[in-house]
Amino acid sequence: MAWKKSSAGLLLAASLCAAPLERFEAVEPHMGTLVRVTLYAQDSGTARKGFTAAFERIRQLDETLSDYNPSSELMRLRSGPPAQVSEDLFRVLSAAQDLARETQGAFDVTLGAAIRLWREARRSNRLPSEAERRLALQHCGYHYLKLDARRRTVRILQPGLQLDLGGIAKGFAAGEALSALRALGLPRALVAVSGDLAIGDPPPGKAGWSVQVDQPLVLHNCAVSTSGDTEQFVEIGGRRYSHIIDPKTGLGLTSRTGVTVLARDGATADSLATALSVLTPSEGRRIARRHHARVWYTPPQ
Repeated sequence: MAWKKSSAGLLLAASLCAAPLERFEAVEPHMGTLVRVTLYAQDSGTARKGFTAAFERIRQLDETLSDYNPSSELMRLRSGPPAQVSEDLFRVLSAAQDLARETQGAFDVTLGAAIRLWREARRSNRLPSEAERRLALQHCGYHYLKLDARRRTVRILQPGLQLDLGGIAKGFAAGEALSALRALGLPRALVAVSGDLAIGDPPPGKAGWSVQVDQPLVLHNCAVSTSGDTEQFVEIGGRRYSHIIDPKTGLGLTSRTGVTVLARDGATADSLATALSVLTPSEGRRIARRHHARVWYTPPQ
């Protein structure tokens, strides 16, 4: 009994002598945007190790998931026999296919050909012709992408099909960076990859991190993603089009609705925000409930 009391006293003394946690922040360019990592650590040396681990994890994922880098693992996939892929790529594609089936294609990572056509339309300020859109959409369709979990392989059935993970990769990367920080004993952190937030344990002495959505929220151990045309849009012929395309038409969405999703992890929040931008608010709320997620529409719908 005396030994137990002594041990408890030593632990109490150690905790009282522990240095208070300080707030540190760092920003680096990755995945075509700025990544901001905020964390609490006992000293700057520990914080630097955390920043290095978080940014390195995001860099690794960019080399795997990027559709801009022709040498990325994603871009090396071609139609033909099944190809074995990394665990990271398989995890993302598997989550994407699950949501594609659930939303009947409202979320679809096989839209690469249509997305590239729409990017060119935004650059040239010219709508693609119906023939161009029809040709691009012929090379799209989540049913052309087959995954084998046992062998961890991917098979593309349609020649010319191009994958684009823009609606899920950043959220996934934010969550993985947060996991890298946790592994180093730095759970009090927030990772922001553009509009995708991965939120860890609360800051010292607080209930959570302050996040402005439709209303101010205090959050911890969750993820938040926002999608819409507030910053990325083009006006052609007097009509405003979003950078998010309608999978049925191959054109940018014309609704002025922004979507913010609060979910359990970054990949889920990011992909749901994209899918719910395409679906009607009633359909979106139904899907969000299935994932135990919350959704806000701007303006309110």
